[in-house]
Amino acid sequence: MANYLFAYKGGELAPSDEEREQAMAAWGAWFGGLGDAVVDAGNPFGEARSVASDGAVANGGSAGLSGYSIVSADDIDAAVARTQGCPILAAGGDIEVYEIFPVM
Repeated sequence: MANYLFAYKGGELAPSDEEREQAMAAWGAWFGGLGDAVVDAGNPFGEARSVASDGAVANGGSAGLSGYSIVSADDIDAAVARTQGCPILAAGGDIEVYEIFPVM
């Protein structure tokens, strides 16, 4: 088993309290379905800055990332399969899946 980063991009924030509660319930159900594969449920991202190689700092993140999670899977195809049903997809967002290589 290896660990994979789910990098969430975009997605729409629900406009009402009731819809936000429904969205949070959908996230909880999706994570519940992943069971022990969830290594770190992660968090959404807030304000961002981009730092260039010359040290220049710009407001905002250039990648448009909105959050992350870490899951375990047998291989990258199995990790991609675990994205099915993720609420970010229903909210118009995308998921990039990256294998995490341990260095220690």
